Amino acid sequence: MAGCAALPRGRGEDTRVDRCNVVWTTPSENSWGSMPLGNGDIGLNVWVQPEKGLLFYIGKSDAWSENCRLLKLGRVRVALDPNPFADGISFRQELRLRQGEIAIQAGEGEQRVSLRVWVDANHPVIHVSAESERPFGLRAELEVWRTQRRELKGVERHSAYGLINSPEPVYAEPDVVVADQENRVVWRHRNERSIWADNLKLQGLGALADPEKDPLLHRTFGGAILGAGLSKAGDAALQSSAPAKRCDLSIHVLTAQTAAADEWLNRLGAQIDRVEGLRASRRLAKHRAWWKEFWARSWILADGADEARTVTQGYALQRFINACGGRGAFPIKFNGSIFTVDLAEAVKDVPAGTDADYRAWGGPYWFQNTRLPYWSMLASGDTDLMQPLFRMFADALPLAKTRARAYYGHDGAFFPETMYFWGTYADDNYGRDRAGKPDGLTDNRYIRYYWSGGLELSLMALDSFDHTRDREFAAETMLPLVREVIAFFDQHWGRGDDGKIRFDPAMSLETFHEAVDPLPEIVGIRAVVERLLSLPESMTTRAERANWQRLLTELPGIPMREADGEAILAPARSYSNKANMENPELYAVFPYRTFGLGKDGLELARRTFARRAHPGTGGWQQSAIQAALLGLTGEAARMVAANFATPHSGSRFPAFWGPNFDWVPDQDHGGVAMIALQKMLMQTDGGKILLFPAWPKTWDVEFKLRAPQNTTVEGVFRDGEVQSLTVTPPSRARDVARADQG
Repeated sequence: MAGCAALPRGRGEDTRVDRCNVVWTTPSENSWGSMPLGNGDIGLNVWVQPEKGLLFYIGKSDAWSENCRLLKLGRVRVALDPNPFADGISFRQELRLRQGEIAIQAGEGEQRVSLRVWVDANHPVIHVSAESERPFGLRAELEVWRTQRRELKGVERHSAYGLINSPEPVYAEPDVVVADQENRVVWRHRNERSIWADNLKLQGLGALADPEKDPLLHRTFGGAILGAGLSKAGDAALQSSAPAKRCDLSIHVLTAQTAAADEWLNRLGAQIDRVEGLRASRRLAKHRAWWKEFWARSWILADGADEARTVTQGYALQRFINACGGRGAFPIKFNGSIFTVDLAEAVKDVPAGTDADYRAWGGPYWFQNTRLPYWSMLASGDTDLMQPLFRMFADALPLAKTRARAYYGHDGAFFPETMYFWGTYADDNYGRDRAGKPDGLTDNRYIRYYWSGGLELSLMALDSFDHTRDREFAAETMLPLVREVIAFFDQHWGRGDDGKIRFDPAMSLETFHEAVDPLPEIVGIRAVVERLLSLPESMTTRAERANWQRLLTELPGIPMREADGEAILAPARSYSNKANMENPELYAVFPYRTFGLGKDGLELARRTFARRAHPGTGGWQQSAIQAALLGLTGEAARMVAANFATPHSGSRFPAFWGPNFDWVPDQDHGGVAMIALQKMLMQTDGGKILLFPAWPKTWDVEFKLRAPQNTTVEGVFRDGEVQSLTVTPPSRARDVARADQG
């Protein structure tokens, strides 16, 4: 990836992000040449093919099928007559980040056509406009590939993760193009069955399987294509009635659970009437205002070296992808978000021609992976994008509490490392043959005792509160979740003769399947409880605080081992059965931040980092973040630059990373690099703000980042010196220090 242009000095903040726009001067061969676009819930993959015209896939964050696969809604093709793309002369396609749109120009002279594609930031509608000095014709056609019931076989069944080993066939069900819709194309996918009830029953939770609460059954998603001057050309296409100099196309999309299909159709019609009744120019202005506010929240614009410019564009593009897919009903899917496409070539063992509904690891959420797009949202000021993550776990909390009581006979709540969005294990992971197995014991050894994600979620929620001071979020979401997670970890294991918790049976992440006193649990509990105790006393009770203080005294010490005659951190007090490639001992650096700059034990942590078993970067590997937190500037810069410079070899868009361990675009890969870049530039600890803790002196930077206590830090670092620094509110300036000055 070449990176963005050098930053002209003195440029206004409104246009800063323009330097990171992506511009192509030739059309693309296929969907691997697509650009992302979205409004937080609806996502498009947009590209132009010379003979086919403008094409885009439509994704949506809540388009869950009967098998809990996150599906595409469909694909739309827009063809112009005469075709300005046919000869490939004078073509330009630009992703305009600041405006949240894609602009396309093709042809020359009077035949030049300009197109604009945008997804309304405030309404569930996609817009395509085309205009030219010379009249042209337009045809818009819906393309669906789920035309009949089809069994998922072989490797494709992996996209229905959880059902891979099902003794029954796994079917993908067809979409319906609704006939007799005057001057509009309407289509939908409706779940007439659901895996939900059987999933609960398998896991001993059948009493919760109320059909009225099934989140999949009768979920219906699809949309309508319409536009002034367009008439039906069959059930799946519209075309212009006469050539014109301008044509506007709207695609309205809807997901809803309705008792009958006609009710969904009525809701879609009402939605169309409501949105189309608003002035189009006013909606466009508000759309652009949303994106202007988004880009004004924060920025990191590095310069002075090729790798710095590459990092700048990678950071901006991944943040844009987060915004395009992060405001929907459900969290960002780590394995592709809502931007998966069909396979023009084979990827790993998945054959070419596999449709755009495929994603490795399917529909469940892995917390280890899901978290990584979210940590960066604190410093970027995008805490609104974090709400779907917190909401998913808050919605699953009643089930999690019931399960803890049913399986283990005590209070609290735990969340599996791998879970469907409603909170249960995937069927294959849990195990279908339950003979001789107690409830709760999973067949999958990688996640059998892997519950520590709840601790990291708790810390993330506490950090979010520290940044926003949102008392409503704390009372309604954060504290109910964190209280139950800590209660589970307090009550689940017994105490040894020394009065300390003995975490056994346990595991250390997915890497060591048998462990006693794993480090992530010990440092995670301590980090969360200490933060609970630091909350204003009015937010908790005296009894709670006494209980948490007691829990701290019962935690065992941090596990250690010896290497080359020196003490370093260990994954657990004892550990075996290695099966993955994580560095659990470094969870004491990130995410739990027990060790780091300005804290005791920094050299211990650095020795541990130097001897880590898995030193790589890419995908969900966290070494870049940990290097930054330990002040290892050279290593952090090298890994961040490497991450931002390595997209998927088949993707034209420079921030479609992967597949790495997961799928394309890999949201972990860009997420890790974003977090690490922020930590290189600014770190916070309590009320303290440390600037440039791992920032290369050869990289210039203009930045604006968010810190706890509703604080904004904005500055310019150039030629190895701080040129300007503004802290808001000014009272927080006394809490700011520079790493190279103390």
